[in-house]
Amino acid sequence: MDLAPGLAALRPLGGFFVLRTGAPPHGRLPTLAQVYAQPAAGPHDSRPLDARVRAVARGIRAPEPRVAASVAHQALAARLWSAALGCAALYGRIPDLDPRLLHWDPAAQAPEDLWLTEVRARPADASTVADVVLHGHLEPLAAALRARHRLAPGLLRGNAASALASTGRLLAAWARDHGRPEAAGRARELTARLLTHPLLHGAGTLTGTGFRRRSCCLYYRVPGGGLCGDCCFARPPGSSSQAVSGRPGRRPGRARRAFPARYVLPARGGAGAVRPAGASVVRAPAAGRRAMRPFPSSPRMDGGIRSVLSAVVRDNVISALKQT
Repeated sequence: MDLAPGLAALRPLGGFFVLRTGAPPHGRLPTLAQVYAQPAAGPHDSRPLDARVRAVARGIRAPEPRVAASVAHQALAARLWSAALGCAALYGRIPDLDPRLLHWDPAAQAPEDLWLTEVRARPADASTVADVVLHGHLEPLAAALRARHRLAPGLLRGNAASALASTGRLLAAWARDHGRPEAAGRARELTARLLTHPLLHGAGTLTGTGFRRRSCCLYYRVPGGGLCGDCCFARPPGSSSQAVSGRPGRRPGRARRAFPARYVLPARGGAGAVRPAGASVVRAPAAGRRAMRPFPSSPRMDGGIRSVLSAVVRDNVISALKQT
């Protein structure tokens, strides 16, 4: 199937997958090529990448800039994987996401944050997708962030792999639920192949549709945060059997996760929901009992689509950025 000029097939997936095409309507925006090439700036510089990290830091009350930088990195990685894998699964082709063609608004929310000025079709094989997303974006993005913040290469590699696995899992689930088994198969196969790429190899383990990374995105350092669903840790680093996560009174061995081990689907509007990685769906508790749910999520994001971010940290970032 040829790519539609407006990439209309992505719209049913929800805002996080949608990629706007044409010129940005609200004035000039920098291209991602320009963003990646900008040198590190001072703490109050208005350059897009630095501004985004500061906005994330304010929104999640990050205790240090590198925590916000890691979260911002994973959110943008998930956004890029979503557009590429969504087109690959539904069209069998991907748009050329050349950083010189992709404009970015660091203050906007999906899908108004990315604008592709020209739709040029490319093959949807794993090698091409890796060239477009990994080499074209995530390598220079990681280099730009590492020039500004103390971020280990393994952490950024884990972020990229986690975002990819989450995107592929959600996309396959959506395609299966909407009678598109061929698209679901393409999403699963492409995700598995991409995770073996040298730039991602060893970042985590894919078992069926579940993924467990071998690094940590640092979200546990955020006040009130916890471990993401695919985190390598069993409990937050520095915790003890007496005080997990530095908070007294918690039961030994019960680390707080951003997604609880049990996930209660909402009673209403849950038809399209996709459960988080590693979570089992259980019935809602009896009246008077409190249900276990993820942290508050963005009301403007589709219920199932918000799971593309895998861990609630990415969902919280989108919500936080809306308030800045």
